[in-house]
Amino acid sequence: MKLAVIATLFASASAFGINKADLGKAASAGAIAFGVAVQPALAGNVDNGEQIFNANCAACHAGGQNVIMPEKTLEKEALDQYLAGGRSEKSVITQVTNGKNAMPAFGGRLDDEAIADVAAYVIATSEAGWD
Repeated sequence: MKLAVIATLFASASAFGINKADLGKAASAGAIAFGVAVQPALAGNVDNGEQIFNANCAACHAGGQNVIMPEKTLEKEALDQYLAGGRSEKSVITQVTNGKNAMPAFGGRLDDEAIADVAAYVIATSEAGWD
């Protein structure tokens, strides 16, 4: 049904000479009106992120702590205060990929998906509270 609506929009646009850029906007609006929300990129997998974290990060960050710089934990408040860009998966991805100060870069050790999974785990666990 939804595909038929979008196909009809394209056919109508061709018949009436509607600008294709305007058609894209109309299709998005139509999709939302028909209950098809356009989803942002999926967040990382928290369960997989926990396993990767335990294997790669827990030596310095067990329980969300920081053995090198004790004030810079992975607790919600510390991430808000110290993480460049604030507490978000995107900021954690940047930090894990590139490293900073005493933290090594994991961009060459872990692939993008694994880093996204770790970021999802860190943010979710900072929200729920570390054990």
